[in-house]
Amino acid sequence: MGKVYLVGAGPGDPELITLKGLKILQRADVVIYDRLVDEKILKYAVNARELICVGKEKGESWKQEEINKLLVEKARIYDVVVRLKNGDPMLFARGGEECEVLRNAGILYEIIPGISSALAAPIYAGIPVTHRDYSSSVAIVTGHRREEVKDDTGYLRRIFSSVDTVIVLMGVSNLEKIVDEAILSGLPTSTPIAIIEDATLPSQRVFTGTLGNIVEIAGENNVKPPAVIVFGKVVQLGEKLRWVEK
Repeated sequence: MGKVYLVGAGPGDPELITLKGLKILQRADVVIYDRLVDEKILKYAVNARELICVGKEKGESWKQEEINKLLVEKARIYDVVVRLKNGDPMLFARGGEECEVLRNAGILYEIIPGISSALAAPIYAGIPVTHRDYSSSVAIVTGHRREEVKDDTGYLRRIFSSVDTVIVLMGVSNLEKIVDEAILSGLPTSTPIAIIEDATLPSQRVFTGTLGNIVEIAGENNVKPPAVIVFGKVVQLGEKLRWVEK
């Protein structure tokens, strides 16, 4: 019986994987990786006998239950199984669900944290998520919930009304609804917003606006996932503190 390592690959740039994650990847017998993992990272899996992409997006066949089953199967064949995930394995990456399955199957596992795009994207846009003059609280939320949850953005209203900086992952397709919830929470339409697309990669794009015009800006620029959305006064610092060249 082998051991499964849930490894965070980081936010996009392959150089942002942690040293520990890289060392485990070099020992891997099999790597089961997500769609958004930069394939340049896979070159470090020098001993891997299998590289399996289990990317999930609309139209793809891999379901979470199938991935869970695959992890158990490979752990019964190989000594070192790496489950390579975008960002951090335990932040909106279903790592908790996979750990539950492994624990129930009696399989050892280890979690190796990664840098989440929730923090890296604002940084690469010059936006500090906290600042003594602008923000003393941060919330990281998902832009959509499970399909069976009918009110998938309503919970955001409570968060927008009580937190200084709100970071939304996987929210591009739901942007208009999310903006509506922010307005219903009481935020003024002048509230600054930034959208960071392809964060940390050479293709990174940053768009800034307000609650009143960000939906129009995103539409005009054909913003697509993966993208991170940041709400709050700290967004105003982006242009001043920007360090990544356009």
